Amino acid sequence: MVRKSPSDAQPSPKGASQPPDVALGQAIRLRRQQMRMSQAALAEACGVSFQQIQKYERGSNRVSFSRLLNIAEALDCRPEDLMGVIEADRREDVDGVTPLSLIRTRGATELLAAYARLDPERQQAVLNLLRVMAPEAADT
Repeated sequence: MVRKSPSDAQPSPKGASQPPDVALGQAIRLRRQQMRMSQAALAEACGVSFQQIQKYERGSNRVSFSRLLNIAEALDCRPEDLMGVIEADRREDVDGVTPLSLIRTRGATELLAAYARLDPERQQAVLNLLRVMAPEAADT
């Protein structure tokens, strides 16, 4: 039976967030924050409520393809830029940690946004500092 809804948001089966939905939501959130855009501004640009954007970003509601196109346009990127993170999350790090599991760490998105604004020389300096502060991270 096909469930009809006024919204194109699809709840995850049995109310559980699925890893690809969570990964896409985090990619949307990261890009939105990178653009210094509020959830309300993204919602307005896409014609949905800011609560709907929150649900997309948490992965509790699935993003339809047409909505993904709207979101990508509003975020000035390609849909594949947002979807590419899903494939990257499937590849595991040496320690069995996926890249998106790390982005869930408190402060990680803010750190990445600040890092992205640095010139390459300062990015390298930050990496070197972190390698000294967390030697086990140097092997990854």
